[in-house]
This record gives sequence, structure tokens and C-alpha cells, in this order.
Amino acid sequence: MDKIINIAMWSGPRNLSTALMRSFAQRQDCQVWDEPFYANYLIETGLQHPMREEIIADGISDSQSVIEACLAPPAAPKRVFYQKHMTQHMRPAIDREWMGRVRNAFLIRSPERVLASYAKKRQDVVAEDLGYGRQLELFHRIADQSGEVPIVIDSTDIRKSPRAMLMILCERLGLAFDPAMLSWQSGPSVDDGIWGKHWYDNIWKSTGFAAPDEDPEPLPDHLQRLCEEILPDYLAVKQHKITPEETI
Repeated sequence: MDKIINIAMWSGPRNLSTALMRSFAQRQDCQVWDEPFYANYLIETGLQHPMREEIIADGISDSQSVIEACLAPPAAPKRVFYQKHMTQHMRPAIDREWMGRVRNAFLIRSPERVLASYAKKRQDVVAEDLGYGRQLELFHRIADQSGEVPIVIDSTDIRKSPRAMLMILCERLGLAFDPAMLSWQSGPSVDDGIWGKHWYDNIWKSTGFAAPDEDPEPLPDHLQRLCEEILPDYLAVKQHKITPEETI
């Protein structure tokens, strides 16, 4: 029997994370899970996100139960369990030890692009909503646990060169690349979180990775200040990203 591989992909919102989950879901050997800690996050923080009550009712409320599910094997005969995690969902009170028992990777996107996208869906945004500081904390945690630099992949690089970047990502994760990862059917997926109807309009229209966006318009002053606040955390992780040259 092939070895079971549980993958935790850590990103913030509006970061190509759903498209990458959709990509892995095309593999015949892969089960995916959309934002496992979301219900717990809403309960413990009291945040009033869109569809809050529906998300809580649909999800797992206890963080330890989520962890146990993240460490479980995928349903047979699948051997890969890909988990799309939001870094901001990992509240300080949640035990991090379990992260050393899965394969971790970090998906990044520049703050100005994230803010330009996020503000279209939710106007009231603070640094904690975007998860950059928590992503850096988790990055250091995994580096310390493993003694190695964790995998970091930039969403813009994926959109520029999907095949090349997915090939090296799969290699780093210990997987064979599957060309099926490059395209999918448009519309909702059974793998989407219940919140997909609010957040996933673009991915539901897509059939693959879109070309990179043009540079966003200048941010309003309050979002520009927020961008400058979180930029150092982003850059600290970005310096370790997989570069397209590594795929040659």
C-alpha cells in the first residue's frame, strides 16, 4: 500500500487557496478539506462573518476534534489528504504539536492584492483577518520542528506557470505530478465549504488557473496603512519561496 500523506496548506484569505484546493481535488488519489478550523474560529472569536451561524452548524466546533480529523487518513482508496487551512483560524490557544505530524506548505500573496480583493467582499478588515502575522509564526514553528525551511509557494507564480510550479510543489510534497491538476469543471464543488456561495463566485466561474491579474488600483488610505503594517510579515516568508527557476 502506498504511504498516506496528509498535507496542511497554510494561507490567508483571497490567496488562490480555493483554486489550489480545487487543483488537488482533481487527483484520483486525493481527498480535500476546506478550512477545517473555521467553525471553531467563529465560535471562539465571536466574529460576525457572513453566514456565521450556518458555518458553525455545518462545521466541527471543538479544536481538538478538528486536529484529530486532520491527522486521520483519507477515505480509502485515496492516499493523499489535502487540507486548505487559513492561518488566522489557528488561534494561540490551539495546540501546534500536531503540525509536526503532517506535511506543511505555505501559500502567499502580496498584501496589496489580497486587500484589493478582500475589501470587495468584506469592508471591515483588520490585520488579524488576513493572517500574515500568524502565517509567519506558523512558518517559524514548522522550521523549528523540522530543522528545515518549509515549502513556500507564491500564488502569482502559480498563475504565471501552473504546470511548472505544481510540478515542483508536488515534488517537494513527495507526490508525483498529475496533469489533471491543471483544470476542473466550472461551478460549485461538493468539496467547497458551505460559505462558498458568498466567497467563491470567481472560482465557480473558472476551469483552471487564471493568468495573473494586472496591478491593482491604489488602495484607499486606511487600507494602504494596513498594507504597510502587514508587509514585513509577508516579506519575511516570501524570501523563502520556491522560485520559477527551480522548475527548470
